[in-house]
Amino acid sequence: MTLLDDGDLAIETRGLRKTYRSVRGTSVGVEGLDLRVPVGGVHGFLGPNGSGKTTTIRMLLGLIRPDRGTAAIFGHPVPKHLPDVVGRVGAIVESPKFFPAFSARRNLSLLADGIGTPRSRVDAVIEEVGLTGRAKDKYRTYSLGMKQRLAIAATLLKDPDLLIFDEPTNGLDPAGIREVRQTMRSLADQGKTVLVSSHILAEVEQIADTVSIVARGRLVAAGRVADLIGEGASTRSVRVRVAPEDVTIATSVLETGGLLVRREHDALLVDGAGDAAQVNRTLGERGVWVQELTPLHADLESVFLGLTQHETPGGHTHRGKRRKRGGPPPEPGHAAAPAARPEPTTEVAS
Repeated sequence: MTLLDDGDLAIETRGLRKTYRSVRGTSVGVEGLDLRVPVGGVHGFLGPNGSGKTTTIRMLLGLIRPDRGTAAIFGHPVPKHLPDVVGRVGAIVESPKFFPAFSARRNLSLLADGIGTPRSRVDAVIEEVGLTGRAKDKYRTYSLGMKQRLAIAATLLKDPDLLIFDEPTNGLDPAGIREVRQTMRSLADQGKTVLVSSHILAEVEQIADTVSIVARGRLVAAGRVADLIGEGASTRSVRVRVAPEDVTIATSVLETGGLLVRREHDALLVDGAGDAAQVNRTLGERGVWVQELTPLHADLESVFLGLTQHETPGGHTHRGKRRKRGGPPPEPGHAAAPAARPEPTTEVAS
């Protein structure tokens, strides 16, 4: 696992754990998570669905409490000292909500009044997210990308040092994704820290400086994007196409040479090759001629899939004993778990 260098941290968690109880048992949302987000830049928070990303973000924002472990934002333990640092944090969790019949400027003006921010900030943040020309238009006329940019503008009213975005490009078209991506990169270039949870790995790779990858509530890799991709490149892959009648012998020849071979439609994927020339030479020496040879470069997606391909959504579930109707109460230590309490939904924390 590549680790981040020691230094100032915007976010740090140690041994963070969160479980959910229901009548069917206990499921683990986050299991001993150690997360380190450096100050400044974009940090990608990646993991399969159900890996604990949103649960972690909610614990950081004080929306739910961990069962065990510690968390800190800019060195302030949360949630105990969240009031001391909340003014430096802006967050979007799930779908933002605004008044549909109000303009962007009016929505933000009402929010500014509610949090005690001067209205002079409204036009500044509208310009910062590129909505100046549409500031007077009603919110219901906005595209999904514009709505998400308005949500980002709301988080900027306090001029926070840390911005937390949970799946900010969900449901957006390519143009909307690009708009949000550019906005996040611009904020990081201004010296702010941006934590973005996302499953669109190609987008994260384009803007993130560092990443943390989680699976089943645990950290499986963390570090600079370039370093993680560099480690993934140590086991290079090559896509090979040969004549259909040569597929069997080509597979045998390459496997005999110590390479891992997988079928991909009408091609062979060869893992562990030093370079494409090695594959070509190995086959040529046995009289198998290559029709196509394509080196596959490592990227964040290939690293991510390699680390999480065997993971499934959610954590382990521990079944509790069910009490029969009219029967005796459960034995000590086997009390039926209470129904899970619904978590609050936060649209825009500003």
